[in-house]
Amino acid sequence: MIKFKKIKKNDMVKIIAGKDVGKSGKVLRVDRAKGTVLVEGLNLVKKTIRKSNKNQVGGIKTIEAGIDISNAQVICPKCKKSVRVGILVKENGDKVRICKKCSAEIVY
Repeated sequence: MIKFKKIKKNDMVKIIAGKDVGKSGKVLRVDRAKGTVLVEGLNLVKKTIRKSNKNQVGGIKTIEAGIDISNAQVICPKCKKSVRVGILVKENGDKVRICKKCSAEIVY
């Protein structure tokens, strides 16, 4: 059973716990199996790259690592605050995400 997704790709999120607390960015990827999100420019880690035919140089590269999905909170486009996300089922059966503070629909 797949639950309705509260955080999706291209959402703006604010980090509420961890080393990047208080920073915000755009979600690049959501990994439902691991329960992590990849946020643009946040949770940067160093990774060593081996020389190969594809990569002639090698060396150390800085990349984004996954952040636990519970440590990210969606930023409402209307009230510009980090908010909890609710689900509203319309009359025709469609599900939409809404802001719990201002009840606005969250669409990016």
